[in-house]
Amino acid sequence: TTSYVAAGLFRPGTSFSCATDEITRKIINDSYYHWDDIRQTRDASLAGVTQLSVYIFSSKSPHITRNSYIENLVPVYRPATEEELLLCPGHWKFGSFFTTVLTECRLYLPWAKEKFLSNGGKITECTIQSFADLPQKYDVVVNCTGLQAKILCNDNKLVPIRGQVIKVKAPWIKTAFYGDYDTYVIPGFETVTLGGVRQYDSYNTEICKYDRDAIKERCTTLVPSLKTASIVNELVGLRPHRDPVRIESEIFRRGIENIKIVHNYGHG
Repeated sequence: TTSYVAAGLFRPGTSFSCATDEITRKIINDSYYHWDDIRQTRDASLAGVTQLSVYIFSSKSPHITRNSYIENLVPVYRPATEEELLLCPGHWKFGSFFTTVLTECRLYLPWAKEKFLSNGGKITECTIQSFADLPQKYDVVVNCTGLQAKILCNDNKLVPIRGQVIKVKAPWIKTAFYGDYDTYVIPGFETVTLGGVRQYDSYNTEICKYDRDAIKERCTTLVPSLKTASIVNELVGLRPHRDPVRIESEIFRRGIENIKIVHNYGHG
């Protein structure tokens, strides 16, 4: 949800929630199958979608390595073996191995835009302060304004969760690794994403050198070979977080006109 900043690994947080558990699971399942269907087409590489193997380790709690949302959804999700717990330095007591999909939005968004346009879609750019400002009439409006929905919908439940990552050149990394304290190493199509941080209600979009140093230390401790990796880029993104995620319909009155709106934001 932070576009090209995020690594794009499909692994919804265990605290992710919508209005009901049924809706939450349907959204997660439908999303996974959407990405996995693309992965199995000839457009997969153009769309930036691939399958990835992942290890998640913890020295603190077995709950960190479990994920009830995807354990029965992805092709493989199993406990790590004693030998696998030794793959990364550290006193790992708990671990899991799973496969999932990765979608690199740097590639996916241009691909999706081209698909939309080639199917007759049109893009109009404008700024609105209210749904009443929409320039024309539509059959339905899908509100995917992310963090800006805080203003557009006057929604005080929406807050930013700041993230910072380092993109490095490390083509020998073919598997993703997670450790404690939001530490992750996730290979993409051209770079490996090192992270991360989750800073609640922070609007800071500047690179923080303290976060950078902490990320480098944690990731190179988890995967020591990264010490020789060259830095390609450093990025900051603001995740649009809302509890629960807002996915619901609304009828907005504009004079004598009813505008059908489907809200879809707060997934960060």
